[in-house]
Amino acid sequence: MKAYERLLKYVTVWTTSDEDSTTVPTTKRQLDLGNLLVEEMKEMGLSDVSMDEYGYVYGYLPATEGMEDVAPLGLIAHLDTAPDFNGQNVKPQIIQDYNGEDVVLGTSGRVLAVKDFPRLKGYKGRTLITTDGTSLLGADDKAGIAEILTAAEDLMREKTPHGKICIAFTPDEEVGGGAQYLRIKEFGATYGYTLDGSHEGEIQFENFNAAGAEVTVHGVNVHPGSAKDIMKNAQTIAMEIHGLLPKDACPEKTEGYEGFYHMTEFNGNVEQAVMRYIIRDFDPVTFVEKQEKLRQAVAQINETYGEGTAEVKIEESYRNMREKIEPCMQLIDYAKEACKEAGVEPDIAPIRGGTDGARLSFVGLPCPNLGTGGDGFHGPFEHITVEGMDLSVEIIKNIIKKM
Repeated sequence: MKAYERLLKYVTVWTTSDEDSTTVPTTKRQLDLGNLLVEEMKEMGLSDVSMDEYGYVYGYLPATEGMEDVAPLGLIAHLDTAPDFNGQNVKPQIIQDYNGEDVVLGTSGRVLAVKDFPRLKGYKGRTLITTDGTSLLGADDKAGIAEILTAAEDLMREKTPHGKICIAFTPDEEVGGGAQYLRIKEFGATYGYTLDGSHEGEIQFENFNAAGAEVTVHGVNVHPGSAKDIMKNAQTIAMEIHGLLPKDACPEKTEGYEGFYHMTEFNGNVEQAVMRYIIRDFDPVTFVEKQEKLRQAVAQINETYGEGTAEVKIEESYRNMREKIEPCMQLIDYAKEACKEAGVEPDIAPIRGGTDGARLSFVGLPCPNLGTGGDGFHGPFEHITVEGMDLSVEIIKNIIKKM
């Protein structure tokens, strides 16, 4: 089975995770894909295939004869899709011999525009898979799953010598829980790669340091007709706090290694307002400085309006994996060589986000991230090419041959 055929099967299964849920996995629907994969992996001939009580799917490709001493390699992707956009009733558009121009996404009124996604020009002549504009596609990260299983199937069919391959598919990556219950010791891999990036040839071993912040403002509400010198409007005070942060340090004005504050939620009334932020930065020093800047903004408001008017809670989420990858940079060298052998130019790029690999790297499994051939994730403009998926499979196989 080709990787794209697997992808088209997997995207029919609704697997959106839920950031407000307290269960693991956060949605039972992720188990539907997990069960499907367990059966498929058993039919393929993988060994020790299972899904645990948390929805983690495991399977193994034992080392071939004479390769038993090669360090076991982990290949990891995630089951869930992001809750940022509808992930149900996915209806892919398959465009053969794509012309490199804008694509109308069904009858949704949305257009996948080349000006927004300039890589599309380079996909001319390929088979392009898009959404119909009413949902995301789910290539993030069902493409990663499809490519891992296709590579494993190819290795068995082609009788390629290889060390032990450890495969894991995790739930809840999109809501920050993907690596939490992965059984590292039992998994058995010495090194790993997540297949959770964008275009083929992408190699990532740096990610944001990340924190979440919640700012609560307590106001005083009285009748507006007699409010002078009494009312404290929590909403407007909250906006003052936001205005004290650097105005250009936001996602829409940053790129590359630039960090940001991103207000993800604002709820409130005169009596109380709550703002939620994510704070991101690659540099550990400026990451701490960003957190302190938010604390200082809250302190300034309390000086103006009275102690206790505002409070902030900040909780760190994950750290930049670079420090854990640097001692084993051969993983990056293998990936670069594997790309070149597949005819793909390696693209070393920082992850302006996080992956399971970042968390796993800090619990003993160094785990850089590889591209899957897709782009425009987490929304209706998500797309991928058949050829990009095939090249990603080839890159995985090339890496395995080098271990």
